[in-house]
Amino acid sequence: MEFWSRLGDALLGFVQDTGIYWIFDKFTAEEQAWRNIIMIVVALTLMYLAIKKEYEPLLLLPISFGMLLVNLPLSGVMNEPVGDQIGGLLHYLYQGDELGIFPPLIFMGVGVMTDFGPLLANPKSFLLGAAAQFGIFFAFFGALILGFTPEQAASIGIIGGADGPTAIFTTIQLAKELLGPIAVAAYSYMSLVPIIQPPIMKALTSKEERMIKMEQLRPVSQLEKILFPIVVTIVVILILPSTAPLIGMLMFGNLIKVSGVTEKLADTASNALMYIVTIFLGITVGATASAEKFLTVDTLKILALGLVAFAIGTATGVIFGKIMCKLSGGKINPLIGAAGVSAVPMAARVVQKVGQKENPTNFLLMHAMGPNVAGVIGSAVAAGVFLTLYK
Repeated sequence: MEFWSRLGDALLGFVQDTGIYWIFDKFTAEEQAWRNIIMIVVALTLMYLAIKKEYEPLLLLPISFGMLLVNLPLSGVMNEPVGDQIGGLLHYLYQGDELGIFPPLIFMGVGVMTDFGPLLANPKSFLLGAAAQFGIFFAFFGALILGFTPEQAASIGIIGGADGPTAIFTTIQLAKELLGPIAVAAYSYMSLVPIIQPPIMKALTSKEERMIKMEQLRPVSQLEKILFPIVVTIVVILILPSTAPLIGMLMFGNLIKVSGVTEKLADTASNALMYIVTIFLGITVGATASAEKFLTVDTLKILALGLVAFAIGTATGVIFGKIMCKLSGGKINPLIGAAGVSAVPMAARVVQKVGQKENPTNFLLMHAMGPNVAGVIGSAVAAGVFLTLYK
């Protein structure tokens, strides 16, 4: 009889330790399990967009899976260590975010994969990259109006540049409590560039402007390509020392590529290391979006501000492109201004797609890469300004 009693107690304990039991037990309780269910649905939706629609799956799939793991009841993947008990797996991987390690490593990989040649061939692209950063400052002032602290507003503002690593790097140092919604918003909007940007680009340009074919860019010498990352590193970091981790790693990555003497380092940084860090960064960023932290009024404000800021950044880039088009006598296609946001190379690809749809013989990709890489530098500089002011 005692055996059956103990077996019954063990089975009852097993059932009570399941996530299914927790959901039914806590559905109307203070923990509000329905919040977890909502977040699970959100995670599955993002997975669908990543797998079925192929919206930047390398980013969105790890993020959505991390979000799923942390919101499955009792998974414990983000638990902090207590006493002799070890913490959750993703808690330890998350230290790479919290200590500011993963974002600069991503920047190094981006640097290796980035060709600064189009920017050097057409230095005016810097202006388009700068114009597209207006969304960052719009979100910053908008967040202040909505009641966020200056530190929180600065972190939210970086979403407007569509630069996930920079947003994470800034938020970790200024407003760690908002990392989940800010990181998810930044990476989600980066992934949704092909949906968000084209309507704005078409609304602000005429068919004739979208059909403009630009002249071929001049060849850029290897010496120029080698000197560029070195000069940018020195100049930017002397002015804004706080940008050293991001700008330094971005330019170092580019230097090991263009130097021509470190092919193996460049290959490792742009392939194996980049993919490893992307996996760890993505899944841990997703794991910060737990139901209790994510489903708040502040999160809705952040998502709205990020979307509006990204749209404004795209719009200001295109508008400045129209101004340059007029000043150049119609030689510059204003669509390339939309690539001034930091989503590399997604925004440049969108410009190519929209331009080629109007004129099948048009090839704007390399022209758009100039503002695109300028936007990466611009968002890092904007982050450096915020860190200098508020850290």
